Amino acid sequence: MYDNNNIFAKILRNEIACKKIYEDNNSLFFNDINPQAKIHVLGIPKVNRVDFSDFILNTDEKIITSFFLSVDLVIDQLSIKKTGFRIITNSGADGGQEVPHFHVHILGGEKVK
Repeated sequence: MYDNNNIFAKILRNEIACKKIYEDNNSLFFNDINPQAKIHVLGIPKVNRVDFSDFILNTDEKIITSFFLSVDLVIDQLSIKKTGFRIITNSGADGGQEVPHFHVHILGGEKVK
């Protein structure tokens, strides 16, 4: 079940500030406050979805496509497309998910460990 009080929901409602990298009608990308690499950006869709499966199975295809095209646009904007990057999404407690809102981590700018 989706928790409307999770930190990403609050960021989307502008209740908590973030350093935006990119935003459009369907997604928001911002710097992680606890970066695990030189570049560490979080990308969240503007729909209330708990994890990857919830997002893929219960979201309009146009929003899914828009979100992942935005991931590619942000990677290009960060100038890490040629040097390399890692995209991560965690799902559930065993997958290390800390915030119950589907999101991706984009890591790059150096050799990612």
